[in-house]
Amino acid sequence: MDIMTGVGLVGGLAVIVLMVFMGGDLGMFLSDHAAIIIFGGSGAATMIRFPLSVLVHGLPLGMKFAFTMSRLSAHDLVDELARIAEIARKQGPVGLEKVETDEPFLAKGIRYVADGYDLDFIRDNLERDRDNFLLHLNEGSKIYRAVGDCAPAFGMIGTLIGMVQMFSNMSDPSKLGPFMATALLATLYGALVANLLCLPIADKLHTKLIDEETNRTLIIDGILMIRDSKSPTLVREMLLAYLPEKHRHAEGEPVPA
Repeated sequence: MDIMTGVGLVGGLAVIVLMVFMGGDLGMFLSDHAAIIIFGGSGAATMIRFPLSVLVHGLPLGMKFAFTMSRLSAHDLVDELARIAEIARKQGPVGLEKVETDEPFLAKGIRYVADGYDLDFIRDNLERDRDNFLLHLNEGSKIYRAVGDCAPAFGMIGTLIGMVQMFSNMSDPSKLGPFMATALLATLYGALVANLLCLPIADKLHTKLIDEETNRTLIIDGILMIRDSKSPTLVREMLLAYLPEKHRHAEGEPVPA
């Protein structure tokens, strides 16, 4: 689990709640009118921007990966693939049937090699799987960024509506306060939805997309080398190129002069 996402959300909400209770009570910051304009308006605009199929795949996948991490880092994957290559060299493809791993994408590649599929089939299927996964993750990032862009705008729309209602009822002073509160709370809700939830999640998904692309491409290259009966040492050396330079040196690669 990516604990930092949860910590950030809880910490941000704690700061907001603390500030609310330091100067009043929670009730004065609740407005159904503001919630309707922010969530209803942002949701409607997002549905206009994206087809239903993109929303169905992108929203849940984006939320899932905002709170989860890859089971194995790129460094761990290099070690794991070198270990699998050693097993394949000693026991042949049949020996891979008993190999267990926590990474589902890697497990699929191992199964292909163990079942004796040819090189082109393995490459095509794994690359297609990777590309589809990255596409949906990118869609999730775009959806949350779209909501983050819409929310402040609809907050401003809510503020303008509240101001119009307020100025239209200047003759009744009892209505001025509620209309002004609705106007200000719409802006507040929009800023919170965008800057505490949607835009941070969109940025995190973009970062994870880059990491997943690297990890899955590393896995594909490693699996193909294992299928091609490359030695464990060669597998490790070839895959070290995916690691940051300082991690390559930690694995024994000589430091450039």
